[in-house]
Amino acid sequence: MKIAALKTTATLLLCAATLATAQSRKDSAVIGITLEPPGLDPTTSAAASIGEIVHYNVLEGLTKINVDGSVTPLLADSWSIDPDGRLYTFKLKKGVKFQDGEAFDAADVKFSFERARAEGSTNKAKKTVFDNITRIETPDAHTVVLVLAKADGNLLFRLGENTAVILDPKSAATTATRPVGTGPFRFESWSRGSAVMLSRWDGYRNAAAIKLKKLSFRIINDPAAQSAALLAGDVDAIPRFQAAQSLAQFQSDPRFTVAIGGTEGKTIVAINNKRKPFDDVRVRRAIAMAIDRKAVIAGAMEGHGAPIGSHMVPSDAGYIDLTGVNPYNPDKARALLKEAGVATPLNVTLSLPPPQYARKGGEIVAAQLAKVGIVAKIDNVEWAQWLAGPFKGSFDLTVISHVEPLDFAVYADPAYYFGYDSRAYAEIVAKYNASTNAKERLKLLADAQRRLADDAVNAWLFQLPQFLVANKRLKGLWSSSPVFANDMGAVSWQ
Repeated sequence: MKIAALKTTATLLLCAATLATAQSRKDSAVIGITLEPPGLDPTTSAAASIGEIVHYNVLEGLTKINVDGSVTPLLADSWSIDPDGRLYTFKLKKGVKFQDGEAFDAADVKFSFERARAEGSTNKAKKTVFDNITRIETPDAHTVVLVLAKADGNLLFRLGENTAVILDPKSAATTATRPVGTGPFRFESWSRGSAVMLSRWDGYRNAAAIKLKKLSFRIINDPAAQSAALLAGDVDAIPRFQAAQSLAQFQSDPRFTVAIGGTEGKTIVAINNKRKPFDDVRVRRAIAMAIDRKAVIAGAMEGHGAPIGSHMVPSDAGYIDLTGVNPYNPDKARALLKEAGVATPLNVTLSLPPPQYARKGGEIVAAQLAKVGIVAKIDNVEWAQWLAGPFKGSFDLTVISHVEPLDFAVYADPAYYFGYDSRAYAEIVAKYNASTNAKERLKLLADAQRRLADDAVNAWLFQLPQFLVANKRLKGLWSSSPVFANDMGAVSWQ
């Protein structure tokens, strides 16, 4: 009996050890994201939520932007730049394949970039990046030469964004519904409104280094539901957690790790510059002066987020603090409205997409605007509605965070959704793009920021912080976002 009991005990211990080992070798992860993308092709849609799923996981570009903002080779092995900054030569990695078995080579790069700059392209970097490429040469299968109209000191960074991922001509047309790339994970399925599923691709050039076999990106846009999903273990991590008010709860829970970082998100009250009375700079300045940035940060973000006064964030090289331009001053705001001949109450619509910074922040903004005679009717819209409405220019005011890095050039495009049309600003951007002198570029960046602030194109609020909440055993997730991506190739369980 004693021997049998010992055997039973040994068996139980062995089973327990096996279970513990199995748990410690977990090979799947469920990642919570806030917004469901309209499609999965980042080269044809402006939605940053696309990159959260496919960028670096399924689709790759010539370069990679790392969590610290540095740029390193990805599909390119190396590059050289001519002294005038107008000719870039890329040497490509050899032996790379797409997930459908097609070989990757210089022809794919040429196809992808020509597609991005073609007439009718909806690539959001078309005007700023691809229209500047005058010629694409492929002297051999593993060399690509880009000839630029004007020097672009940001090109290597731009080629690491999701707008510049390389697609295979045979599968490019269906990327929005079934992306095929060269990355470590392949697309499996998309349950609309629920989740996107990826799986490890064994044909990846460095597959042995990829620890996770299954990935699920689960869409949860309600902050309370995000907290509940984490606490229940239904999701393993939410890299851009929305419930700022719940951070303390997770910080005190030993099951989780919490990291607070930064993003490139410029959170703004976007103003339709083409609509009356917003076409009057005095009205736009009145809107900016009616808003107490610190109160918005305190109420919507639990005090997290740095105030900004133009379209750059404090972590950007060349940032200048312009929060003193159009500062909070309700009395001056009322006076500006009167000077502009605006009768109050002025009734406007404030469109708010799902993220908490917009919904909760928008309520605070509306209350502040009411105090100077601007009555903002709140219109809560879903993400697809925002892309089809405000982003197409159909709005008065909206709260949104522009998360693309160095995207100040969009203000040089009068067709962009807030309709700012300034030849002086466009000239500043053109000079910046053409310059290779570091000091001159910094001066031009400062000029650009001041021009936007002086013209009160929008009412700038704060830099969007990043709240990462994750199971403490899940390691390798980004704690900051120089671009909106989740680089899952470096993530593993410990």
